[in-house]
Amino acid sequence: MRGALNLLLTPLCLLLALPVLGVLGAWATLDEAALAVLAHQWQTVLPEYALQSAGLALCVGVGVMALGSATAALVTLFEFRGRRVFEWALLLPLAMPAYVLAYAWTDALQFSGPLQTVLREAFGWRGALWPDVRSFWGAVLLFVLCLYPYVYLLVRAALGERAVRLMEAARLLGAPMRRRVLQVALPMARPALAAGVALALMETLADYGVGAYFGLSTFSTGIYKAWLVMNDRIAAAQLAAVLLLVVGGLLLAERAAQRQLRFATSRAGITSAEARPTVLRGGGAVAAWAVCGLPVLLGFVLPVLWLGRMLWQEAHYSDFGLPLARFAEWAWASFRLAGTAALAATLLALALGFALRQRGGVGAAVLQPAARVLSLGYAVPGAVIAVGILIPAGWVQARWPEAGVAALVTGTAFGLLYAYLVRFSAVALQSVEAGYARVPAAIDETARMLGSGPLRLFTRLHLPLLQRSALAAALLVFVDVMKELPATLVLRPFGSDTLAVVAYNFARDERLAEAALPSLAIVAVGLIPVVMLSRALRAPAEG
Repeated sequence: MRGALNLLLTPLCLLLALPVLGVLGAWATLDEAALAVLAHQWQTVLPEYALQSAGLALCVGVGVMALGSATAALVTLFEFRGRRVFEWALLLPLAMPAYVLAYAWTDALQFSGPLQTVLREAFGWRGALWPDVRSFWGAVLLFVLCLYPYVYLLVRAALGERAVRLMEAARLLGAPMRRRVLQVALPMARPALAAGVALALMETLADYGVGAYFGLSTFSTGIYKAWLVMNDRIAAAQLAAVLLLVVGGLLLAERAAQRQLRFATSRAGITSAEARPTVLRGGGAVAAWAVCGLPVLLGFVLPVLWLGRMLWQEAHYSDFGLPLARFAEWAWASFRLAGTAALAATLLALALGFALRQRGGVGAAVLQPAARVLSLGYAVPGAVIAVGILIPAGWVQARWPEAGVAALVTGTAFGLLYAYLVRFSAVALQSVEAGYARVPAAIDETARMLGSGPLRLFTRLHLPLLQRSALAAALLVFVDVMKELPATLVLRPFGSDTLAVVAYNFARDERLAEAALPSLAIVAVGLIPVVMLSRALRAPAEG
C-alpha cells in the first residue's frame, strides 16, 4: 500500500505544480514573435510595472516593519493597562482583505462622501479637503494596515522567549531603556522580522483588487489586462514569469529567515521571577495605547462600522429583497467552492502527510521533492496561477482539439477548483505536518509490532490524533478561497459569481453601498482563523 500511495501522490503533486512550470516554460519558447512582444513591453509598460511594483513593495516593507515590530515590542516587553486586549486585537486586521479595506475607506473619504460633504457645509470650505485615497500612497497605507500582523506575530513570538530576561540583565548593567530595546531586544527578532516582511511583500505583489481599483500599474494588474483586455497570452505569460521570479526570490529569503528562527526561540537558561515586563504609566502608557490602538481602529473597527453603515443605508433606502436574494446565490456559490476546495485540500494533505511520514516504499525518493514543489503554491499569486493553467491548456488544445482540455479548465468549476488546490494545498499540508510533528514516531513502531497495517495505522491511530489539525487545515483553506480574487475573476464559471468577485464588480462600478454586504460576509468568515490563532497564542501562556 505504501508504494501504491507514493505512486498515486507523486503525479498528483506534479499536476498541481504544472501551472508554475507552465509559466516558466513560456520563456523556453521565445520565438521571433515572443521576442517582439517582450521588446514592445520593455519599451512601453514593463518599466512602469516594475517601478510601481518595486516602489509599492519597498514602502509597504518599511511600513509593516516599523508598525509590526513596534506593536510586538510593546505588548511583549512592556506592561500597561489593556495590553492583554491588544495582544489579540492586533490580529483583527488579518480578517480584513486589502480590497475590502479599500472599498470602505474610499466611500468614507472620497470628495462626494459624507465626511467631506459635512465639513464643507459646516465651515464653508470648497474643493477637496484631503488627497484622494485612491492613489499610490493610499494603497501603501492600506497594505500596511492589513499586513503588519505578519510581522507582529513572528516578532512577538521571537521576543516572547528571552527578550524580557535579557532586558532585565541589561537594566542591571545600567543600560537605558532606549538601548535595551534597540540593541538587546529587537536584534534577537531580526530573522522573524525578515520572515514577516517577506510574507507581507508576497501578499502585496500578489494583490489585484487594490491595484485595479486604485488604478495602479503593477504586475498583477498588467497580467490581468494583457490576458483579458488585450487578449495577448504571450505578454501575460512573460509578465507572470517575471512576477513569479520576484516572488520566488522573496520566498527563498523567507525560508532562510525561518531557518534562523531557532536563534530567537531558544529556551536556554533559567527563568527569573524578577524578569517582568517594564510597567508603563502616564505618557508612556498613552503612547503605547496610540501605537497599538490606531492600527486596530483604522484597519478593522472603523472600516467594519462604515461597511455596516453603508449596508444599513442600502437596506433602508432601497428595495433590499432582490439584492438579498441574489446575495444568497453568491454566498452559496462561494461556500460551495470554498467547501469543496477545503475538503479536497485537506484530504490531499492528510494523504501526503501520512506518505511522507512513512519514508519508504516505491517512489518515496520522488515524492519528497514533489511535495516540496507543491508547498510553493501558496507563494504564487493567483493571477500567475490562472495564466499558468490557461497556457498549457491552450497548448494541449491546439495540438489535440478532440481532448477538450480548454473546455475543461476554462470557465468551469473544475478549473477553478484546480487553481484553488494549486494555490492553497500548501496551507493544508503545513497544518497537517504540524499535527504530525506532535505525534511521536514510536507510536507507529508500536502499532506495527502489534500487527497494524498502513490503512489501520492511519484510520485508527493517526486520524483521531490529527482531528484538530485537519479541521484547522480545512478552515484555513476555506477562508483563503473565500477571499481569493484574481484567479476567480479569470477562471470562474459563467453566471456563477463569488462574494469576492461581486464585491469587486460593485466597487468597480462605483456601487460601493451594494458592495458592503458581500464585503462584510468575507470579513466575518476571515475572523475564523483570527480567533483560532488568538486562542492558540493564549494557550501556552495559560498552560
